[in-house]
Formats: sequence, C-alpha cells, structure tokens
Amino acid sequence: MEYRQLGSSGLRVPVLSFGAGTFGGSGPLFSAWGQSDAQEARRLVDICLEAGVNLFDTADVYSDGASEQVLGEAIKGRRDAVLISTKTGLPTGDGPADWGVSRGRLIRQVEAALRRLGTDYIDLLQLHAFDASTPVEELLATLDTLVAAGKVRYTGVSNYPGWQLMKSLAVADRDGRPRYVAHQVYYSLIGRAYETDLMAVGQDQNVGALVWSPLGWGRLTGRIRRGAPIPEGSRLHETAIFAPPVEDELLYRVVDALDAVAAETGKTVPQIAINWLLQRPTVSSVIVGARNEEQLRQNLGAVGWSLTQSQMATLDAASDVLPPYPHTPYRQQAGFARLNPPLV
Repeated sequence: MEYRQLGSSGLRVPVLSFGAGTFGGSGPLFSAWGQSDAQEARRLVDICLEAGVNLFDTADVYSDGASEQVLGEAIKGRRDAVLISTKTGLPTGDGPADWGVSRGRLIRQVEAALRRLGTDYIDLLQLHAFDASTPVEELLATLDTLVAAGKVRYTGVSNYPGWQLMKSLAVADRDGRPRYVAHQVYYSLIGRAYETDLMAVGQDQNVGALVWSPLGWGRLTGRIRRGAPIPEGSRLHETAIFAPPVEDELLYRVVDALDAVAAETGKTVPQIAINWLLQRPTVSSVIVGARNEEQLRQNLGAVGWSLTQSQMATLDAASDVLPPYPHTPYRQQAGFARLNPPLV
C-alpha cells in the first residue's frame, strides 16, 4: 500500500481508505449503503489492515451514530493500529442546538463521538459542511481547544465552498490556529466539479483531498450500460434522490471509455475509475466502501499499478465538461489559458 502525506500535516495516510457508512446501516439512505454488524465490520477491518488500509472514515449522522459505534467495536483492542476520521456539523435533530458547529454543539458532538467510538482521541475531525451561522473565529478557536486537549489530532472540512475554505485558512494563519489539512470532497470521472476551484485551493494551500463516492454513487460499477435499465440490486433504485445528478450521455461516454481501458489492462471498471483518481493532483486518499468481503477485495485491486498517460488521456477526454463562468474562457480562449493553465 502506498502512503501519502495528508496536506501540510505530518500524518501519512494510505491512498485507499475505508468508508464506514456501510456499518450499522439504518434509514432509507444508509440501509441501502449497507448494514454490517460488529462481527462483519471486524472482518472487513481485518482485511483492510492486512492490505495496509488503516484509515477509517465515518460521521455522526451515519445511521444516527451507529456507524461510529460499530466501527468502535470493530477496532476494539487495536486502536493504535488504525486512524479514525469522523465528521460533524450536519443536523441530527430539529432543535436549535441540533445542527451546526457552534462552540457548545461542536464540543458536545466530539464528546459523543468519542464515547461511541470507544476512544479518547480522533485522528482527523472534519466539519461535514459549511455552517454560515457560526463565525469562523469561534469555530477555529473551538477546534484549537479540542486539539490542545488531545481529543483531536488534525482538523479538516468536507463539502466546503472554495472561498470559505480559503477564508478559514487565512484566519487560522492570522490567529495562530491549527490549519485544515484535509478536504473531503465528491470527485469522480462523472463528477469533476472539484477541479474548477477546490483543486486549485488545495494545491496552493497544501490541503489534501479525501475523495468520497469515487464511483459516482454506484454508477461506475460496470453494471450500468447504454440502452439498458438500471440493474436489479443497484442502490440507485433507492438512493437516486440523494445522488449528485449526472447527464445520461456523459455517463455512457465515460463507461464506454472505461470499458475500452478495461479491455487493455485486464482490470475492472471500478478499479480503473479509482486508479484514475489516484493520479489526479491533490488527492491524498480515495475512500472506498464495501458491503461485503468480495466488494472490498475488488476495490483493493485498484492500487499497485498505474494507468498509462494514453489511458489517462482517454478517460480525461471522455469525462471532460465545460466548466462554468468565470472559468469558461480559460478553457475556450488561448489568451486566457496562457494566464492560468490547467493543473496536471
């Protein structure tokens, strides 16, 4: 397993990490992801550790905390062998104190996560979404307190707009607070909006990307084809309303390209889609999920080899879409492009 530095931190993370959203699944969304109990979760953790995957990602909203609890049971007795990433900030109820990252709620949520996980520290705490109601100074000061107390080792964000990430980093530098070292983002061959602004911020500020849903919400499993219905058993039947939208023609074009590269390499469509991400700028780790051992072992096959430049170019061309203004002229006009060339 290859390991990379996570942003500007000294933390080394595997290029593949495991998403524990499949643990303890309940509710219309998370039950469709998976329903692994503690025994099955422990087996999946065993396989991950054997392969060198030691970073496990979860969140307080995953099955109302059950994901954190099952993960805690699965790693019992080997806490020092794993890295735990969890997230907080999204609503967990309807009350005025049940959402956001105000000082009081953030401290309460971290304490509750520690209890569910059965640990006294979190390796990476990420804010699950931007909370416009909490001043950035209050948020960073609270995170500083949690780091100083030893309850949190590193901090990051998830699903943040570029301007707010940059503002937070600037305030952290000004006030001497810990900087965010990670940004957990949606990024895939059928969802390349991350490249428009967030990738540039990540490269300039040395913030590592942790990629969620690398298979485009299950669309890049190799089971969806042009002219065919969504296959039986696909989670899109139950969770499509939660998934980022994708135009059919873009999906089919990308799948056609993945099929062509699969024929050249002998690798599966999901393995190729994940390997493409691992060669993109700023990506520190790709979070893979699995409902069973077979899925996990297939995802682990995405590392230990690399696509060629020609194969990368084939996938780049198939998945390319014109970015929105003000980025459009930098792609369409040579004069603009000379001023701000694309990241490679």
